[in-house]
Amino acid sequence: MKTIGIIGGMSPESTVLYYQTINREVNARLGGNRSADMVMHSVDFETIAAMQRAGDWAGAGAVLAQSAAKLQSIGAQALVLATNTMHKVAADIEAAVDIPLLHVVDATADAVKRQGLAKVGLLGTAFTMSDGFYTQRMEEQGVDVLVPSEKAQSEIHRIIFEELCRNRIEPSSRDYYYRVIEDLKAAGAEGVILGCTEIGLLVDAENSPLPVFDSAQIHAQAAVEFVLS
Repeated sequence: MKTIGIIGGMSPESTVLYYQTINREVNARLGGNRSADMVMHSVDFETIAAMQRAGDWAGAGAVLAQSAAKLQSIGAQALVLATNTMHKVAADIEAAVDIPLLHVVDATADAVKRQGLAKVGLLGTAFTMSDGFYTQRMEEQGVDVLVPSEKAQSEIHRIIFEELCRNRIEPSSRDYYYRVIEDLKAAGAEGVILGCTEIGLLVDAENSPLPVFDSAQIHAQAAVEFVLS
């Protein structure tokens, strides 16, 4: 079994999801009391969130690069960054280590293409939806991406930071997300990417107007494949 390193804490809610998903899937495949060989470093989310608000992406990249180097030093053979938004600084992380970073966009694009879809909607933080780092990488892999209106992006972002990251699940927010997904469907989206690791707490595949691609679950499964490879 290989050792996976998790850069976590952004938010704690999503980090728990990664830890549970990876271990449960490894156990399901190997049986008994088997669990994944992993190491984790959890950063202070407020530090990262403040840098996001200030546009200090270089500073945030340096913090996560230090985290990555720490994980490599204690035995990680590959890394997963347990957040979508901070893949904006993936290059800074990759430059700090000699081990691979399993990129969330690559894993998600592969999942979309396996379903034969060519155009999907994207929900996430305002940074993920509007800054281009996510949509451009997805489009380079042959998947067209639609994003909500600026007004909808603002409300989606607010719900993530003020509610989901604090483990607040509001029915009115769930209804709002489903209305946004309906709008993306009307615009031609064939599926929807939950491009923030907390959105899966709110949106489920059974009730979504479009097929759901939960990036956190997909990314965690990619980590499982590495661990067992």
